[in-house]
Amino acid sequence: MDRTLIILKPDTVQRGLMGAIISRFEAKGMAVVAMKMVKLSRAITEAHYEMHREKPFFGSLVNFMTSGPVVLMVLQGNHAVEVCRKLIGATAGFKAEPGTIRGDFGMSGANNLIHGSDSNESAKIEIERFFKPDELCSYEPALRGWVYDISSGKPQ
Repeated sequence: MDRTLIILKPDTVQRGLMGAIISRFEAKGMAVVAMKMVKLSRAITEAHYEMHREKPFFGSLVNFMTSGPVVLMVLQGNHAVEVCRKLIGATAGFKAEPGTIRGDFGMSGANNLIHGSDSNESAKIEIERFFKPDELCSYEPALRGWVYDISSGKPQ
């Protein structure tokens, strides 16, 4: 099973959309293996978005992400990164397809509700950035056989 990092950004928290968004991942079959609410420091936020440091929006992105609490989650499931990014939708809410999280709940390109890892490699780095190993739970969801075809012994 793959894992990915999801961040519910300050606008999600302030708008009271946490439950609605988390339920979409669970309904799809993703297992929540870690979750916590924190207020991010500037240092960890700048490290997380280092790839955007030279872009004009970097400062406002850091200010936005440190403006209030966020929810950090690790989700687990087959093809977790790919599945979660499809559920999230295009970066700008006004461009995102209906049925996606950003398409249904967002209008902004900047206040875009949610972050999801963009690759398995990024997910590993991001999870290690925000979670200690003992904060990650491993369990077998009781509904696994109803979400995946496990007739071969391996989730399909």
